[in-house]
Amino acid sequence: MQRIVKLSTKSSEKLTAQSALRRVWLKRFLLLAAAPSLPSWAAPASSASTESPASPASSALSAYPEVFPRQLVFPQDFGAHPDYRTEWWYMTGWLGEAANKMGFQVTFFRSRTLHPDSNPSRFAPRQLMFAHAALAFPGDGQLRHAEVAGRAGPSSASASGSVTTSAIASFSTADTALEISGWSLQRTANDHYKVIIPAEQFTLELDAFSSLPPVLRGQDGYSSKGPSSQFASYYYSRPQLNVSAKITLKKAPGNYRRAEERLSLSGTAWFDHEWSSSLMMAGAVGWDWIGINLLDGSSLMAFRMRDAAGATLFSEWDWRQASGQIIEKRQDVSWQPVGQWRSPRSLTTYPEGFNLRVGDRTWNLKPLMSDQEVDAQNSTGGFYYEGAVELTEGSKLLGRGYLELTGYGAPVAL
Repeated sequence: MQRIVKLSTKSSEKLTAQSALRRVWLKRFLLLAAAPSLPSWAAPASSASTESPASPASSALSAYPEVFPRQLVFPQDFGAHPDYRTEWWYMTGWLGEAANKMGFQVTFFRSRTLHPDSNPSRFAPRQLMFAHAALAFPGDGQLRHAEVAGRAGPSSASASGSVTTSAIASFSTADTALEISGWSLQRTANDHYKVIIPAEQFTLELDAFSSLPPVLRGQDGYSSKGPSSQFASYYYSRPQLNVSAKITLKKAPGNYRRAEERLSLSGTAWFDHEWSSSLMMAGAVGWDWIGINLLDGSSLMAFRMRDAAGATLFSEWDWRQASGQIIEKRQDVSWQPVGQWRSPRSLTTYPEGFNLRVGDRTWNLKPLMSDQEVDAQNSTGGFYYEGAVELTEGSKLLGRGYLELTGYGAPVAL
C-alpha cells in the first residue's frame, strides 16, 4: 500500500510537471507565432515615441488595412474581419439581486499574424484566437477565471464564410459565430447571443437578447482612439441586453467546505464588438473603459487613453438613450482615481474606483469586490482588471456595468 501511494505521488508529480511544461511551450509557440504582428505599442513606452516611419513595426502596420469612416452593414459586420490586426467580441453583465448578485465577463479575441500565405508550415498560423471568461462571485471573494487559445489558420473561406482548422478554433465572416475548444459565442437568426463556457472551475451558459439595434460608437461606428486618424477602430455596442444564465460553480480542489453549486439567474448584459489595425497612440500605456447599463434604460460608454504617469491623453464620453439617440458626447471628462488595490498575483496596484467629473456633476464607480484581476499570461499575455462596478451619484444608484483597466503593471501588449 505504501509503495502504491509513493508511485501515485510520483506519477502525479510527473503529470503536473508535464502539464506545466506543455503550458510553457504553448505560450512560447503562441508568442513566436504572433511575433511578426506585434504592434508598435507592445514595446515599452519609452521607445514608442522614438520609432521612425521606416522601422519594422511601422512597416508591419502598413500590411494591415486602414480604418476609415464607412457605414457598418449588418449582419455582415456582426461577423469577423480577418484582414484586420485585432478584433474582439466582449460580453459582460450583472446577474441576480441582493446577496446573490454577481458579475460575468466573456471575451473572444482574434489576432492576424503576418505569416505569408506562401508559407506551407502548419506552425505558421495566419490567425490566432483566444478567449477569457470570469465570474465575480462575492461569496468566494475571489475572481474565478479561465482562458483558452488556439490557431484558426490557414484561412480558407467556405460558402458560409467560415474559417476553421481541425476544430481547434473557428470564426465566421458572415455573422457572430466563434468557437475555441468547446467554448462558443453564437448569434442566432432571431438575434439572441448564445454563450457556452465549459471551464475547469465553472460552467457558464448564457442567452442574451435585445429588440434594439446596435449602438454605433464614434462617427457611425468609426471610433477615434487618438488625435490622429491612424488610431481608430470600428466599434458598436449592444447595451441593455436581457440575459438569463445557468451556472455551475464547481468544487475547488482542496476546498472541502464548499460543495458544487448550480445557479439559474437573470440580469442585464452589455455586448461590444470592435476591430482595428492599430489602437494605441504614442505615449499611451493603456486605457480605462466603462460600459454601464443605467437603470432608466439609457447606456453609458466612456474611455480614456492614459500615459505612464496616469494623465489622460485622449478620452470620450458617450451617453445614449435606450433608442440609441445621443444624450451627451464630450471629451473633457476628468477621471480621478479613488483608493488603491494591490494584486497578490501580479503585484500591480490598481485604482479601487473612480470619481468621474462631468461638467458640474460627479459620478462614482464602485467595484462589486476588490479582486477582479484577470491572469491572461497563457493566452493574450499579462494581467488586466475587468471588474463589475456600480455607478452612483451621491447615494443614488444610477446603473451597473463593467470597468476595464489595462497598462497598470506594464504597457499593453497583445
